Amino acid sequence: MAFGGFQDAEGARPMAEINMIPLIDVMLVLLVIFIVTAPLLTHAIRVDLPQASANVSVSPPESINLTIDSTGQLYWDSDRIGKADLESRFARIAAQDPQPQLRLRAERTTQYQVLAEVLALAQTTGVTRLAFITEPVRE
Repeated sequence: MAFGGFQDAEGARPMAEINMIPLIDVMLVLLVIFIVTAPLLTHAIRVDLPQASANVSVSPPESINLTIDSTGQLYWDSDRIGKADLESRFARIAAQDPQPQLRLRAERTTQYQVLAEVLALAQTTGVTRLAFITEPVRE
């Protein structure tokens, strides 16, 4: 690695460039060392675990669709119902364990009064799992 020549002439100057070859060699050696030693750093304690089996009951949660159209008419799933029948149905699903999810679908032009009455009735009967179904904004 010479930085200059052996001449003492006035035109001889030191070399101003850095020799990158030795730096690249060192980097590659370090990379190989890290690749070899990285798997050795992750060690686990080996334990003989007991074997057990259990029946896992994964059933999708039940859901009920309550639809309110623009005139204020209520539909329980696809059945047309009145407001008087709604309280007994809310009480029935509130008593179930686990409680089914009530999915509320209200038309855009539905009056707020009708929606507020349904939400208040759901709250007073004990319905806790309530979801609003909307459509994504189209841009």
